[in-house]
Amino acid sequence: MTATLGPCISADSHVTEPPGTYLDRIDPAYRDRAPRLHHHDALGDVMLIDNGKSLVPFWLVAAAGRPSEEVRLDSGKRFEELWRGGWDPVARLADQDTDGVVAEVIYPSVGMLLCNHPDAEYQRACFHAYNQWIAEFCATAPERLIGMGQTALVTPKDGIRDLEEIKRLGLKGVMLPGIPPLNDYDHPMYDELWDAIIDLGLPPSFHILTSRTDTPGAEHVRGPKLNSFMSIVRGNQDIIGTLIFGAVFERHPDLRVVCVEADAGWAPHWMYRADHGYDRHRNWLTAGELSRRPSEWFAGNVYLTFQDDWVAFRTAHLMNTDRLMWANDFPHSDATWPHSQELLAQHAMQLDDRARSRILHDNVAELYGITV
Repeated sequence: MTATLGPCISADSHVTEPPGTYLDRIDPAYRDRAPRLHHHDALGDVMLIDNGKSLVPFWLVAAAGRPSEEVRLDSGKRFEELWRGGWDPVARLADQDTDGVVAEVIYPSVGMLLCNHPDAEYQRACFHAYNQWIAEFCATAPERLIGMGQTALVTPKDGIRDLEEIKRLGLKGVMLPGIPPLNDYDHPMYDELWDAIIDLGLPPSFHILTSRTDTPGAEHVRGPKLNSFMSIVRGNQDIIGTLIFGAVFERHPDLRVVCVEADAGWAPHWMYRADHGYDRHRNWLTAGELSRRPSEWFAGNVYLTFQDDWVAFRTAHLMNTDRLMWANDFPHSDATWPHSQELLAQHAMQLDDRARSRILHDNVAELYGITV
């Protein structure tokens, strides 16, 4: 590890759910629909969701460190050819060492796509199975493998029960679906959920690709399909705007949310535009009454994770450096693994010592109680 960088914690890494994750743990009533491994002639091994209503192409998803020529759909690869650290916690610790990382906050892969499934009860059954598996995975080295649970929020009360189970399993946070099944997150029906999240000390996360419309290659995007990559962060921006303009932070000032893998270089402009919109247009474009400017709620209540977003590193002084968290995204195709230290030597060295330590280690360590 580069000594001048200090210890690094990834605030957003992932697992590659192995074949038995859901099948072995799901409620028997849903076993015939459980996500399962399937070999596709062109895509290689995939995880079928709900008997093929959607699928996760494993090689494309878990292509960390592969040449760009290999980041493609028509791989024909088998699950066993993926990085073993995606599902084997012992191998995962070695992968951390390779990348100069002392700990990772762990998110799902298949679970991200499950957030977009229209059947919330089916989601909940899958998430209960996943939460059991990820708790087992992280138990190997709980100081270095920091698991995030999932809830489908069938209702707010169901969500609270899920939170209590996530806490009991020893997981450190909760990943919420980008779009809840009932109303939206600024509706007062979710106030009891936010209170429970605060009381239980489970920071809620919103990850890209969980809002149904922010999927790469989607047909509704204009132009070549690569243009869809540019809109992936939009779903998370919309969630942040809903929480701010819907006065959720106003009603729950102690609520802190994590915007995951949506980069951060856009945030200074977003904060400016939010302030401008609220100052000039709130009397005809409705919003909640705010005691603080939108940019202030953003700066204090929203954490942002990002990988090699050099714009974020260069404009960190325009944001709250106590809410910025670096990530390596292993083993996904956008990952900086196994070259994170080389990239950070370029991107983070211009920061002062305090900002560098906060972004690479201290912020995520404080948020989740990580002690390494």
